[in-house]
Amino acid sequence: MTLVNWMYNTSLQQFLGLFDFAIDFSPKAQLVKDRVVNITQWLTRRVYRYINRGLFEVDKVTFKLMMATKILIKDGKLTPADVGLFLKAGAGIDDRTRPFNWMEQKVWLNLKALSKHRFANDMGMFFKELPDRISRNEALWKSWMLDSNEPENISIPDYEEKISSDPNIGHFYHLCLVRAAREDRTVLASIQFIREVLGDEYSMPVTDQISEIYEESRPNIPILYLLSAGADPSNTIEEFAKKKKQTTYNTSMGEE
Repeated sequence: MTLVNWMYNTSLQQFLGLFDFAIDFSPKAQLVKDRVVNITQWLTRRVYRYINRGLFEVDKVTFKLMMATKILIKDGKLTPADVGLFLKAGAGIDDRTRPFNWMEQKVWLNLKALSKHRFANDMGMFFKELPDRISRNEALWKSWMLDSNEPENISIPDYEEKISSDPNIGHFYHLCLVRAAREDRTVLASIQFIREVLGDEYSMPVTDQISEIYEESRPNIPILYLLSAGADPSNTIEEFAKKKKQTTYNTSMGEE
């Protein structure tokens, strides 16, 4: 994320602070394994909200997608090569053939790369027969790729049942196929993927209350608001200060 914007820098100390919060505030449990699950879930949610708060809107889906894929890699359900396929698709393939005149060359290369990839824990290549299936059922595939306004929301020809029956990474198969065939719908398909991996909470807009932000602050850790036109948190801050029985001092342009 540091390559996306210079502001996106976090430190180990920040993470350790969130980890301490997870130890202190996550639900208790008698069994160690249940306690570990509670800490992990609470920490994941806290890190997500903490980082999400400081991201520009355009980068939030990227961050959540990174979280989802990293969790699946850690669980052994995906490999870095699988994520690399999703990111690069057919960019590394040199193939000038194009068996379908209605299909863009770039899309054909994406689908070719997908058919040659072996996913994690996949004894065979899941999409090995993809080019042949498109040839045998060309009209239906053409309709799904070109005529559908929302291909991520309708059944995928030949593969829908097979994808749905895989509880581990069926959602990732679906994401990769949409990305290969309809790159313009990748962000929307990614939001669906995030929802299935992390839950509905991670696909909803995040609005942190000032009381929650205050819990993470320290005397030597200021809270900075980057404001857009028309946004002014002054009244909210003053109301919260009154509840805490604290005095606030307003300074504008360097003058109190």
